Amino acid sequence: MEVLQLQKHLSIVDTAFKKLSDNELLKRYSVGDESAFRELVVRYKNSLYSFLRMFLYRDDHVEDVFQETFLQFFKSLDLFDMNRPVRPWLFMIAANKAKDAIRKLQQIHEVPFVMLADSEENCFEDFFNAIVSDNSTPAVKLEEREYVLLVREVISIMPVHYREILLLAYFNKFSYKQIADILSIPVGTVKSRLHSAVRHFAKLWSESVYH
Repeated sequence: MEVLQLQKHLSIVDTAFKKLSDNELLKRYSVGDESAFRELVVRYKNSLYSFLRMFLYRDDHVEDVFQETFLQFFKSLDLFDMNRPVRPWLFMIAANKAKDAIRKLQQIHEVPFVMLADSEENCFEDFFNAIVSDNSTPAVKLEEREYVLLVREVISIMPVHYREILLLAYFNKFSYKQIADILSIPVGTVKSRLHSAVRHFAKLWSESVYH
């Protein structure tokens, strides 16, 4: 499947498939129903694109990795166990593709941050409240929009292995076991890395807001 074919798949949705589970859609696709794959792409494109926008930092790279993720998803369907959940597998592909893109740019630890001013995502406050124990506020409160952008900026300068685990756990609500599968690491490592990532975020946040 080429990129133009994938874009064509994104443009048409068969509403009859919306009540089917991911695995039912895959099974239908495996016997030749391309509309089932199209529905899977449409079902996950928004959450996956949001994940990649937070993981990466330039719109052109996000679009490229987004396309590569679904192309890889399509190419690897024959290797996938149809009884396993689809969502963690798809995010595993996306995370690996994003890390590959970052490595190619040789900007793993320090990347320029581009504000995505038109974002309407509203999960930053819940995220911050959930992981930062310091409830004090700066002398001058940040406006909501500034707050959203600052959280995103803090995440963008975190090391990749911290950034990805925060995005998977807090923004996409994967369980420890699912994250372990996505990142191919033990559950114990997930817990310790997430704890370290939370502390790292809190430190960067404090430095950004209070200094």
